[in-house]
Amino acid sequence: MGAEVVGGIPVRRRLWTAEEKRRIVEQTLSSDSSVAVVARQHGVNANQVFYWRKLYRAGQLGNNERPQDVRLLPVSVNDEELSRTWPEQNTPTRPAVCINIEIPGRALISVEGAVDVDMIRAVVESLRG
Repeated sequence: MGAEVVGGIPVRRRLWTAEEKRRIVEQTLSSDSSVAVVARQHGVNANQVFYWRKLYRAGQLGNNERPQDVRLLPVSVNDEELSRTWPEQNTPTRPAVCINIEIPGRALISVEGAVDVDMIRAVVESLRG
């Protein structure tokens, strides 16, 4: 298989190293220039540079750093807040409460969540009379 021929002239394809691809991609990520402008500067088709950017973001161009568009935020943990937010592993948790009261032919009462005994008593007594 020979070289590609355009207009009777053999065309050699440029083989880019991973470092060259990474440098071009990083230029598109860090500058205000469009991908098309950067590609033109290096004599590369813009579609090729977009493909290299995909490889770069996937970590397949030998880059071990995170992509430029990822920003990490500082986080601090307060022990007091943590203990209020996350109960200890051995602390029993209250099961979800669901009470169904049926008075045949008269009413069906369903209560879910926190149950107030006085409220239930008042509802049942109001149905008696």
